[in-house]
This record gives sequence, C-alpha cells and structure tokens, in this order.
Amino acid sequence: MTGAPAATSFPSPVVAAAGSTDPVAPLVVLLHGRGSHEREILALADHLPAGPAYVAVRAPIAEGGGYAWFANRGTGRPVAESLRATTDWFRAWLDRVAPTGRPVVLVGFSGGAAFAGGLLLDDPARYAGAALLYGTLPFDAGVPTTPGRLAAVPVLVAQGEQDTVIPRELLDRTWTYLLGSSGATTTARRDPGGHGITPATLAAVGDWLSDRLLPA
Repeated sequence: MTGAPAATSFPSPVVAAAGSTDPVAPLVVLLHGRGSHEREILALADHLPAGPAYVAVRAPIAEGGGYAWFANRGTGRPVAESLRATTDWFRAWLDRVAPTGRPVVLVGFSGGAAFAGGLLLDDPARYAGAALLYGTLPFDAGVPTTPGRLAAVPVLVAQGEQDTVIPRELLDRTWTYLLGSSGATTTARRDPGGHGITPATLAAVGDWLSDRLLPA
C-alpha cells in the first residue's frame, strides 16, 4: 500500500438533489453503499419528510460499476489514510454548500454508514445527527471512538438481524458503543431480515428526521 490519494486528487463531487431548494433549509446528506451511486440512494428522499433539502453525493473512488468511500482492508474496515483523504474531500465540499449554522444530518447505508460514522466521529459538533443504516462505525481507522466522543449527539442506528454482509463482530461493536460509552442520544432498532433498508426502518428514519429538523 503506497498511501491514499490526497483529497485534491479526487474529482469534484457529483451530487443529486431533491426536496427544498431554500439555501438555509436543513440539509440531509444521503451517502450510498459501496459499489452504488448517488441516484440510487436519492430515491429515499421520496419517502422522507418534506421540508429539508436532500443531497446525495457520489463517493469519489470508482469501484466496479459504482463508487466507494474509502479503500478497505476487509469488509467494514477502512484504510485509515484513505478515510482521512475522503473525509477531507467531503468536508471541503460540505463547508461550501452548508456554512456553519445550517443544520446538517448524515444518512448513510452500508459503506455510506461507515463513512457517515467516520465523519461524525471526526467532528461531532459539525452535524445535527446521523442515521447509520446497516453498517458499522469505522473502528481502528484513525477516528476517535473514545468514551463520550458523541456526547448528546442524536444518532439512529438500524441493523438487520440476519445481516451477513457486515461482520457480526462489527455490527455488535457499533451497537454497544452507540448505546453505551459514546454518550450519543441513540435511537436503535434491529429488524428481521438481512442487509437492506426495510419499510419500517425507512419510516423510523422519517420520524427521527422530523423530530430533529422540523418545527413542532
């Protein structure tokens, strides 16, 4: 391994948008899974609350017929240097489109959940919350997972009881950390089934976003 590319070597972000076009509306950033693309996950916006702006970002690393957020050293185990480079690339984009003060919530699926978790752990104060769907936090990948790191940060974690894509050890470690020493304000659900977003979980994400971002 010769090291990850610098953030400046990645292409400019490709994004797809839905929902509000108000530049100060809360921003929900949708992060697709490994080997997928931005248009696929943007379809979730049709089932989520009206009011926020929804933006799906294409991961910067081409892989097969889709894209990835980081180089892997095994499923769910990012290479630290790669995660650092893509995090810096993402943050440069985010800070342009959502200056500090505009609420930003991350919603990631599978590899996108690991990337969302990495973003959140890297700078918890930057985000109004994160929904981590059917994925793992990026443990041992250069971002802190110390006790209290996510104190009072709203997090939703959803897992499939029969998920065989993400190693069970990592799913359990994520569950334990988010519901325990992280300090996050965590909403957690486990559904029957495997590695896919169920209608019940999508409804739960919608309710959670409404509670976080929309006035009562």
